[in-house]
Amino acid sequence: MRAGSVCQFEIEVAHPFRLDFTVWTLRRRPHNAVDGWDGTRYRRTLVIEEVPVEVTVRQESNEKVALLAVEVRHRGAGLDDHSRSEIRHVLTRSLGLEANLSGFYQMAESEPLLATLAHQFVGMRPPCFPSVFEAAINAIACQQLSLTVGIHLLNRLSEQFGPTASVGSEVPHGFPTPERLAGEDPQHLRNLGFSRSKARAIIELSQRIVAGDTELQSLWDADDGQAKATLLDLTGIGRWSAEYILLRGLGRLHVLPGDDIGARNNLHRRFDLPASAGYEEVKQYSRRWSPYGGLVYFHLLLDALANAGNVRPEAWDDTTATG
Repeated sequence: MRAGSVCQFEIEVAHPFRLDFTVWTLRRRPHNAVDGWDGTRYRRTLVIEEVPVEVTVRQESNEKVALLAVEVRHRGAGLDDHSRSEIRHVLTRSLGLEANLSGFYQMAESEPLLATLAHQFVGMRPPCFPSVFEAAINAIACQQLSLTVGIHLLNRLSEQFGPTASVGSEVPHGFPTPERLAGEDPQHLRNLGFSRSKARAIIELSQRIVAGDTELQSLWDADDGQAKATLLDLTGIGRWSAEYILLRGLGRLHVLPGDDIGARNNLHRRFDLPASAGYEEVKQYSRRWSPYGGLVYFHLLLDALANAGNVRPEAWDDTTATG
């Protein structure tokens, strides 16, 4: 039985918007346990002002705007205005609610293959991880592994060390904070399936943040060069990870990670990029989509998920999706 408080509010989003496309772009695989999706509702545990809260988001019909109904549960007393504002801010950023994709759609019309892709997934907004730290740990976990295996590792990490906002069965675990991981023995992460080097990189990054030696959130205000240099200076962060964090952690929508194997495969399947293409070839090819390479990356991910039967564009029956 759940204890604590419940609060509700709404967020208005300009058309077109589809919560399902956006959440699938964020979660990437159906077994992602941190970013829950039951077909109509997005469920996620966040830490707001050091307090875990369980957030559920559902899209409702409205002729003028896409309307998101938000429910927040937590163990304490009612949320104050500042906490509500912070939850709204995190959701706005992580679900890309303020992104204006009109320029992307206009560019896509000039290229038939891209236009088909864009039309198929109209309403997707480019998501970000709630924190740059979470983006970095995702990158470290998924390096040199399939995304499927990487997300299994992240699920285990969250189940073992992540916060919860309620009690009972099927309680979602949020993503671990740096403070929670900083004091852990690397062997504990090894027991979850992380390699020795990845376990060390995760704990070292957590310790640097807790000690104040690294401030990842400040990279939002840095240019690409500064942000990438800072990221590459971290243990366990290479070129792919840095570009992945620029896109998925810092919202740099012009960045298409050139070393991303999944992106290369999707470019080969959809755009006939040679199967032998390397980093420079991918970067050169993606310049045609500047400054929207990251958006193409996200659309290709959705296309692959649709091919696997996880995403069904025709299944959404809400008129708010197409505006």
